[in-house]
Amino acid sequence: MIELTVLSVPGCPNVALLEQRLAEALAGRPAVRVRLVIASADEAARYGMCGSPTLLVNGHDPFAVPGTVPALTCRIYPGDGGRLEGAPTEEALRRALERADRRAGARLVPGTDPPPLPSGPAARREGDRYR
Repeated sequence: MIELTVLSVPGCPNVALLEQRLAEALAGRPAVRVRLVIASADEAARYGMCGSPTLLVNGHDPFAVPGTVPALTCRIYPGDGGRLEGAPTEEALRRALERADRRAGARLVPGTDPPPLPSGPAARREGDRYR
């Protein structure tokens, strides 16, 4: 099972765009658990949130750029035609999910699981909204 976590700052205007694109990318896929976490500065540092929104796929950021430091700022992603957008494209999300599927099938080595995801009052589970 793939677990997705959307990390954002309060009131991030791009979370809705990411949620819309995720819903499209996840259409027809088996159940995927999606959580929305409103991150504090400590959580941003702990989970490597390099801007809002950040998507973690099984605890890892598939869109991470080497050298980027965790921050509570807006995040931009490459879009179609070289434009910059507030969320990954639907196609980029599909590719990230496909890579996660392949990794999950190959992950049999002990100790390779991602760190636990945030919980407590800062975490809000969105349920199975994206089936």
